[in-house]
Amino acid sequence: MTPHTPCVDHLVVLSADLASGVAWCERTLGMTPTAGGEHPLMGTHNRILNISSPAHPRAYLEIIAINSEATKSMPLGGSRWFDMDDSALQQQVAQHGPQLIHWVASVRDAAQQCAALAALNVDRGPIVTASRPTQIGLLQWQITVRSDGLRLMDGCLPTLIQWGPVHPCDSLPASGVQLQRLTLQHPQAATLQAACDAIGIGPQVAVTAGNTPALTAQLTTLRGPVSLSSITEKKAAA
Repeated sequence: MTPHTPCVDHLVVLSADLASGVAWCERTLGMTPTAGGEHPLMGTHNRILNISSPAHPRAYLEIIAINSEATKSMPLGGSRWFDMDDSALQQQVAQHGPQLIHWVASVRDAAQQCAALAALNVDRGPIVTASRPTQIGLLQWQITVRSDGLRLMDGCLPTLIQWGPVHPCDSLPASGVQLQRLTLQHPQAATLQAACDAIGIGPQVAVTAGNTPALTAQLTTLRGPVSLSSITEKKAAA
């Protein structure tokens, strides 16, 4: 895999706040995520964890939450990325805790890949320039963000990102957690597969048909294998 081959860039775990997201990561994966940063454009902030592996050599886990002390400055008053303004999703996370909701694919030319999706009548949204300060300097990237904030295909169709010269994994220490496999289940599996193939990410993910849309990430940790799913596990009544 060359540096410009489309690849799984990061998994997105939505949390009601960063403190509960960190606690979830420590409880679930046995590791404390690294300090991330602020996203002034969206009014969000994150913590991140390196999950690179031989199968996915430049991947990380992002725990993201709305920053209650910040005001988003999205152009034209659009919604935050990843459906973060969706009240139903917010309620689900508030009730059941941090949850895998989406994934992001790294591409060499976001405009070209958006055009490939448009040829399939898939509107991935405009390309927005974003950045966040870090201890090693300013991270800069271009990312697809629809004005309505939709993830598309229940989160199974990736958001596209085109990084500048620096990538988060360049300075992230190994965590002992590694992404082994990402499976995308959807009722419209053929459409999803065609979209993944169009952006060149198809060989790196497994697309399956199923009545319930779901993302499933299989990871190895120092405690053993862990599976993260976008399907909320309902807690038994007391």
